[in-house]
Amino acid sequence: MDLHEACGVFGIYAPDEDIARLTYFALFALQHRGQESAGIATSDGTRIQVFADVGLVSQVFNEESLSNLHGHIAIGHNRYSITGASQACNIQPLVKNNGNLSLAIAHNGNITNYTALAKELTDKGYQFKTTSDSEVISNLILSSTERDWPSRIRQSMNRLQGAYSLTLMTVDTLFGIRDPLGMRPLCLGRIGDDTWVLSSESCALDHIGAVFVREIEPGEIVAIDANGVTSFKKASDKHALCIFEYIYFARPDSIINNRLLYDVRSAMGAGLAEEYPVEADLVVGVPDSATPAAVGYSARSGIPLGMGLIKNHYTGRTFIKPTQNLRDLGVKLKFNPMRRLLENKRIVLVDDSIVRGTTTPQVIRLLRKSGAKEVHMRVCSPPLHFPCFMGVDMATKQELIATRMSVDEIRDYIGADSLGYLSLDGLVKSTGLPKNEFCLACFTGAYPIPVQLEMDKLA
Repeated sequence: MDLHEACGVFGIYAPDEDIARLTYFALFALQHRGQESAGIATSDGTRIQVFADVGLVSQVFNEESLSNLHGHIAIGHNRYSITGASQACNIQPLVKNNGNLSLAIAHNGNITNYTALAKELTDKGYQFKTTSDSEVISNLILSSTERDWPSRIRQSMNRLQGAYSLTLMTVDTLFGIRDPLGMRPLCLGRIGDDTWVLSSESCALDHIGAVFVREIEPGEIVAIDANGVTSFKKASDKHALCIFEYIYFARPDSIINNRLLYDVRSAMGAGLAEEYPVEADLVVGVPDSATPAAVGYSARSGIPLGMGLIKNHYTGRTFIKPTQNLRDLGVKLKFNPMRRLLENKRIVLVDDSIVRGTTTPQVIRLLRKSGAKEVHMRVCSPPLHFPCFMGVDMATKQELIATRMSVDEIRDYIGADSLGYLSLDGLVKSTGLPKNEFCLACFTGAYPIPVQLEMDKLA
């Protein structure tokens, strides 16, 4: 898998809780969505303060930094850079002021008309201290002519194009905001009677003892203050949730559209077994994202499941080395094959996707060096033909292996005995939702919003 995660956002309104530590634990649970930086902003009703830095959640925060974050409202962010380089100035939450107005924002997604809006705001005198599209959203809200915060936010949403799930905080109110297409997930949870939380994924609620209430609807603004939760909805007749939330991004213990992700991924594996059966001795999932799909493939095919690859979770990024031997060693640092399980076996290797095709050949070589007689590759998504402009750092079109090679050519390139991709219909069927609920642009090229300027950049 060569995709990079979208960011993770969190928010909490809790008059009688240690909001900094609860936010810290929630960000820990959302660490898979971004590993470049982490931050927490809090408000005590009069002022906003923030602490953020480059690194993992456990590296950024300690007892001293958490104890200095006071108040009853907090938002948190794990960043993977999309629009805006990976620079310290782009760390979130981002705090912005305009006269007597102050807000902090945490953003998951990507604004495709960022350049035009940034120029418009700059011409109006608004200054930019970062290169992120999150500052465009902030300045757009602060520049609004509306009088109250929900109206300012709604007016700004009418101008924004792209993907955004936001947790936003003023000095006295927490907001959860989801774009009209619902491209990125956001949910609402509750602790006791008067503590409310917002999170990119429901798995973070479990870690802090919160109960899942519901998902924020596409186009909805939720305001949380001393009066409780107030919803400002605007009906949207077109939805485009990113299908990769189901395939890869979200944790398998999260719930999206009332489906446990583990069950959806298991269904993807079962679909693969139906579409691409093969005689084999062992099903092996590429850990960790493809493990549920491997379970589904095994259950539907009747082929035993085995942990043929053990993942080292502490390697960090594997840098590409100049020789093939060192490249293989780099992958072996991440995955250790269990020779005694693999030796003289015909293996079905299940993975969530093949993007650039850089890692898959090395994994297959590992299996063969460990004695596997055959390796049959099965992929839980269709071939990727188009880049993403809505917040997924995928690749340029020319970098996507499926744009340059046929399925048979990819099979030969990765060194598999056979290769099968789950069909688009099979993928959608596994979610239990109709096709028109999703953004499938990376497979079809049918983008839900205009992206021509972005396409020109990556051509």
